[in-house]
Amino acid sequence: MRLFASASDRRRGILALVAVAIGFVGLSLFVREYAGLITDAEALRTWLRQFGVLAPLVFIAIQALQVIVAPIPGQVVALVAGYLFGSFWGTVYSLTGVLIGSAIAFSLAKRYGRSFVEDVLHEDVIARFDEFVDTVGVPGLFAFVIIPGLPDDAICFLSGLTKWKLPTFIAVISVGRLPAYVFTVYAGGELASGRLLSGLALIALVVVASVVGYYKQETVRDLVARIEPRLPF
Repeated sequence: MRLFASASDRRRGILALVAVAIGFVGLSLFVREYAGLITDAEALRTWLRQFGVLAPLVFIAIQALQVIVAPIPGQVVALVAGYLFGSFWGTVYSLTGVLIGSAIAFSLAKRYGRSFVEDVLHEDVIARFDEFVDTVGVPGLFAFVIIPGLPDDAICFLSGLTKWKLPTFIAVISVGRLPAYVFTVYAGGELASGRLLSGLALIALVVVASVVGYYKQETVRDLVARIEPRLPF
């Protein structure tokens, strides 16, 4: 059996593999150089300011990157968005970056299949959530991604292995991830305005929800799996 139908197909296949390899090398170098910025809110805020009017585009790229290169904490990046851009535009930029990153993760998994996902994700995450993602419906996915602290970035890759279409997946992600990002971005805006008490209270709320979600991953997974088949839609 021939792998490629023609010489032109073979050339395109080789070029695609080379492009993917170059992309991952570049991504690895970028992460190695700037991962500290993404995990340090103050350093990231200072670094972004140097880009002036281009700062929103740079921020969106970073927010997209944190979805693809797990486990970079997206809430830290969203906090910076509120501090730099205010509650409204910070939320717009954060959600835009998250949706771009989620779409890329989903599309890469859809294009390159299970072997690619197994190289990207930890085997423990795949073992716990692969079957869940493959069987749960859209309402179940929404219930899962709306809770902070759960491995929603990993879910983006695993969702690419299902029969779901990209528009459906993005619609669920955009609504499900919105509340946590609104809270976090607003907290950053409060801190920037000098309202430390309210800003810290919102951050504490998100942190507590994330910690509970993280330590109750299996409980949430099992609960969603039980409830979803009983939903009337």
